[in-house]
Amino acid sequence: METYTLETAGADLVYDVRRPSTAAHERPPLLMIGQPMDATGFAALAARFPERTVATYDPRGLGRSIRKDGRVDHRPETQAEDVHAVIEALGAGPVEMFASSGGAVTALAVLAAYPGDVTTLVAHEPPLITLTPDGPAAVRARARVREAYEKRGWEAGMAAFVTMTSWEGEFTDAYFAQPDADPAAFGMPTEDDGSRDDPLLSDRSWAISDYRPDVDAIATAATRLVIAVGEESKDVQTGRTSVATAELLSRRVTTFPSHHGGFLDGEFGYPGKPDEFGHRLREVLDGAG
Repeated sequence: METYTLETAGADLVYDVRRPSTAAHERPPLLMIGQPMDATGFAALAARFPERTVATYDPRGLGRSIRKDGRVDHRPETQAEDVHAVIEALGAGPVEMFASSGGAVTALAVLAAYPGDVTTLVAHEPPLITLTPDGPAAVRARARVREAYEKRGWEAGMAAFVTMTSWEGEFTDAYFAQPDADPAAFGMPTEDDGSRDDPLLSDRSWAISDYRPDVDAIATAATRLVIAVGEESKDVQTGRTSVATAELLSRRVTTFPSHHGGFLDGEFGYPGKPDEFGHRLREVLDGAG
């Protein structure tokens, strides 16, 4: 694996390139992106593609990529510019892309702004909460996570986030009638470390979940677009946002193994099924499913 730093006006973007060990007919690079997850989260999935050139990167302000624009918010349009810059730096023409969570939102912004950058996009569980039928309630649930984080710290915020993302179906009065989530119930400590800058629990990434894809621009792009959803996610928020995104873009969802982090191994808490996930991704990139 080789690591590079791409200096732009707004950030120094760090990206990694894994190249195949043997020379073979080379397909386009496979770029994997996330948000707020950085490149470390794709190590297990990238390892399942030893025959491909696989690139990953840290979004600006996350991991190793240093911001220089004086901002702290994460916007899909800005990140799309960064991804475009990374694709140009790879110097191999348009890429195939696997994009997960907020990265899938960024990828949809890439398709709208730079339609020639991507040949096939697998957008895995984009958390576009305003697209669901209960969008206003979902926005209220998101605000409840931030409130818990601001008042009681990371552990309380994460407990509220887990409660929100594991809730099945629409956010009803029964959801909001629940008491505040107890971090101890999730095996987390209850001490407040004082930080309030987490991109997942603060409002810094709200522009990601508020984003509305440019339907007309995406429709004219030549990119093959696949909206993916985990088999365990279909009834929870990111499963429902995936269905809503697919409907907005006149697509059907394609089922993948496991859950929202189905490509992760055991290094990041609740493990997915990276072997099965990698096999399914290879099938989809090859045109099946």
